[in-house]
Amino acid sequence: SKIIKSHLSEKEPPLDKGVIPWLGHALEFGRDAAKFLNRMKVKHGDIFTVRVAGRYVTVLLDPSSYDAVIEDSVSLDFTRYAQVLMDRIFSLQLPHHNPAVEKALTKQHFEGGSLSCLSSTMHCHLQSLLLQAQRPCHNQTDWNTDGLFSFCYSLLFRAGYLTLFGGEQNNNRTDPTDVYEEYRKFDNLLTKMARTTLKPEEKRTAQSVRGRLWELLAPAGLGEGSGSSPWLRDYRHLLQEEGADEETQRRALLLQLWATQGNVGPAAFWLLGFLLTNPEAMRAVRREFSSISEQDSAKCPLLDRLQHTPVFDSALEETLRLSAAPFITREVVQEKTLQMANGQEYQLRRGDRVCLFPFISPQMDPEIHQEPQRFKYERFLNKDGSVKKDFFKGGRRLKYYTMPWGAGTNGCVGKRFAINSIRQFVYLVLSHLELERCDSEAQMPEVNSSRYGFGMLQHTTLRSLKPDVKSGL
Repeated sequence: SKIIKSHLSEKEPPLDKGVIPWLGHALEFGRDAAKFLNRMKVKHGDIFTVRVAGRYVTVLLDPSSYDAVIEDSVSLDFTRYAQVLMDRIFSLQLPHHNPAVEKALTKQHFEGGSLSCLSSTMHCHLQSLLLQAQRPCHNQTDWNTDGLFSFCYSLLFRAGYLTLFGGEQNNNRTDPTDVYEEYRKFDNLLTKMARTTLKPEEKRTAQSVRGRLWELLAPAGLGEGSGSSPWLRDYRHLLQEEGADEETQRRALLLQLWATQGNVGPAAFWLLGFLLTNPEAMRAVRREFSSISEQDSAKCPLLDRLQHTPVFDSALEETLRLSAAPFITREVVQEKTLQMANGQEYQLRRGDRVCLFPFISPQMDPEIHQEPQRFKYERFLNKDGSVKKDFFKGGRRLKYYTMPWGAGTNGCVGKRFAINSIRQFVYLVLSHLELERCDSEAQMPEVNSSRYGFGMLQHTTLRSLKPDVKSGL
């Protein structure tokens, strides 16, 4: 027995089953994954296996070893767990769907000239919606008061919806405000749907909201007259070619609505919040934007000038380091020997899952980022103003020093469009509005710990920083 025990401890990651039969650590994992996994890291090191609701999940927290998981598409599978979540959250099954074909289609529309067209359309919608939002102000001394989270999320969601899905302003009869309001109800239940922990009343609400969203999304992507983007029309055509019926197509559109609109608004909220509570950072970003505004628009259009914003880019990267917390999950489909960067090897069992959580490391790792809890807008800038890419841990230069967009073949294809949208939004807000906290002493709110693992974090309650917004448009 001693020989067997020694063999297991040498070959398999440390196993922590928890004290509750079958459930294991599920409750603590779901309540606050960051706190729980940090505790496990202190106890077991950079790799360990935990039991979660009957499943064994191996967690890897060494960024120097992440490629052993990210680059293995033979022993590890991305799609199986994604299909589980698709069914739980969106009531969606796509048995004949080819993710590689969808990804190629998406890249075609979110890169190069197509990306420029999308970003230009997005800019127009942002300008229009910001102007509408400030119409109640009748003169320069009037102020509007709104919660910062709803201000950012609502504007970016509606502009993104109009850009990609079409809507009322594109003769599609669907009001983007209606979609946003229903989507927020859906979003508030998303983590519970994923974990199958909805209470009976919440389950009824989720079913009702999903049905309403499917109905609202029904016209999107149906021909050029829908006002939808070429990407959505091609996506819907792909679904039709794969044999998806009308009902399935609507459900898939809700998945795409979440994928394209679920993270941009919260990201802008955290960024503006950090700027409002860090005057030096706000001054630096405003200074950079002012210099862009002063350049000759005849020689270089605004959207081209907005591609060169190293200070803003560093502030955004720092914001995402502090607030982007997705899991990167794979299913082990055949036995695998995982080789760590330090040379140690561990056996991964078929049927288990592997999970990377970059939020803990590299993003909040004090060995990589000094004072990781603090917002430092210049963290990703060298002293000469160039982009800083050299970060180290244990003397080793890191390939992954922040991972808000995922990595490898399953990295976010819409990254450039998302960054452009946030940059345009913040530029318009800071250039045309005066923004202040109602309470000058207000600080950033705590995060909702149940959202760890699901992209951008959100704050704990509906109460958050409230800016006074004065129209300057």
